[in-house]
This record gives sequence, structure tokens and C-alpha cells, in this order.
Amino acid sequence: MSIIFSGVQPSGTITLGNYLGAMRNFTNYQNEHECYFCIVNQHAITVFQEPNQLRENIRNLAALYLAIGLDPDKVTLFIQSEVPEHVKLGWIMTTLSTIGELERMTQYKDKSQRHGNGDSIPAGLLTYPPLMAADILLYQTDYVPVGDDQKQHIEITRDLAQRFNSRYGEAFKIPAIQTQEVGARIMSLQEPKKKMSKSDDNSLATLYLLDEPEMVLKKIKKAQTDSENKIYYDKELKAGLANLMAIYALITNKSTDEIERQYAGKGYGQFKNDVAEAIIETIRPIQTRYKEFVNSDYLDQVLTAGAAKASQKAAATLNKVEDLMGLSRKF
Repeated sequence: MSIIFSGVQPSGTITLGNYLGAMRNFTNYQNEHECYFCIVNQHAITVFQEPNQLRENIRNLAALYLAIGLDPDKVTLFIQSEVPEHVKLGWIMTTLSTIGELERMTQYKDKSQRHGNGDSIPAGLLTYPPLMAADILLYQTDYVPVGDDQKQHIEITRDLAQRFNSRYGEAFKIPAIQTQEVGARIMSLQEPKKKMSKSDDNSLATLYLLDEPEMVLKKIKKAQTDSENKIYYDKELKAGLANLMAIYALITNKSTDEIERQYAGKGYGQFKNDVAEAIIETIRPIQTRYKEFVNSDYLDQVLTAGAAKASQKAAATLNKVEDLMGLSRKF
């Protein structure tokens, strides 16, 4: 049975892009693999988080994990900060990293421009990748399901694992990347050349799993397209429409060719209404289950048990790493 690890930041409400790009597949993975799903709250604090809002976001995300169909009897669901092995191995991975390779990370470049410059850039933005590597490597992960924008992080994880194994001895399995070809990166509804983001300042740019039906319809109707009013898939010339087609394809399990035939001779108005309706019907049962879980004692029981199980697995890896490096007293 292969091991899968995935981590999502509790830095805001989960977007439709998060769900379609990765989380929707988690329910399939749990029946075939050993799965670890982590709420990576220590990654979230690389930029300032209001404490009470962070607590709420952590709980909301955990409830959404259960609401999409994860079964705690089949998966390990836990909060990163409740398993201290993550930061311990994260520091070790940082010592194996170079400033140059960290500064070349695309997300560091993007986020450092948004959150500061020069001396004001949070150091956590730079050292984010070694901690992410630790998250993955602790569980001897085989596959990491990620969006296209996270490939670079998995590549540096693989590099660090190979570097450690070569320098100290075999401690880590080298993880593989697992992505979807269509719709792996759902784009902004207002700037379709940019990824859909939880932190977008434009309230119409992002769809959230907890959006009410009226809000979903409003956002889809106002989504940027073009003036041609003809439905066909062209990611470069018709980026906005291509994004909506990718969303619709993922929800309906239709190919973009099938969608083109379905809407031949029809305009954007009807297509947008159908996309909105498909989204609403997809997230409705998730929202119902979320409300059942979010304030329940059951959610706390799941997270407590998940942290204990994750820590047991992570400790075995960390102990081996520390022995190989000479950090333990054992000869």
C-alpha cells in the first residue's frame, strides 16, 4: 500500500480550486493508500495570522476535510503543530539547504514582493520549503498530490532527501509528484492568468466551498471571459473561458471536447448559468456535512487521535535521521 501525504494551510476558507485541484481526490486515495492529511498551521504563520482567526481556520479546515468524505478510520487527519517532529526535521532540512536554491523558489519571489522587501521579508517565507520537505519525508511518502504550482516544492523535497541519503545514509524514500492534467490549477475568475487564491483582494475572483448559492451565481456571471461569445477551449487566447470549462469538466467528468459539442451555437450566458448550477450542487452536500462537524466533540476526538498516530510514524523517521547524523547519544 503506497503512502500519500498532503498538507493544506488554514489561512482562509478552502477554495473551489483547492477542492478540484487536490482535495476531491482524497476520498479515492483513502480506499487504496495509507494517507496522511495535515493541516499545516506552522506554514500559515510565515506571514502574520490573527490568533483567534487562525484557531477558527484550523477548525474549519478540519471540518471540511471530514465533510468532503474523509474517513478517520482509513486516514490520519492531524494538525501540524501537534506533531513536533515536523519542526525538528524541518530544521535539519534547513541545514541541508542553500540560500541560492531557496531564493530561486517561485513562491518565495512572489510572496516576498507582496509581504515585504529587503530587511522586512519574513525569514519564514525563505525557509518554507525545508519545512514542507520535512512534512513529506517524515511519513516515507510515495506520492504527493499537488497542483502544478507546487511542483517546484516537491522537486526541492526530492533534492533534499537525496542529499541527506547520499551524505549520511538511507533514511528517506524519494517521493513522486502526482498531478492532474486538466484543471490541476484552477485560475482566478477575474484574472484568469493567475491562480485562484484564498488571499485575493478581489472578492469576485475566488470561489469558496462555503459560498452561498447566490454568491456562486454572482461570481460566475461576473467571471472574465472575452467578447467572442463562442465556446471552445483555448487556454492562451480564451483563458477566462478555458478556466470555466476546466471547472465544468472536472465537476461533470466531461472532456473539453464534449463541452464544446454540448454548447455549439450557444452563448456564454447559458454556459455560465450551467457552470454555476453544477458548482452549487457539488458543494451543497459538503456544506451540510461541514455544519454537522465544525463545532462537534467528534472533530476534536478525530484530531487528537490523528496527532497521536502521526507522531508515532514521524518519530520513527526522525529517530533514524538523528542517529545517522550523530545527534543522538547512541553509537
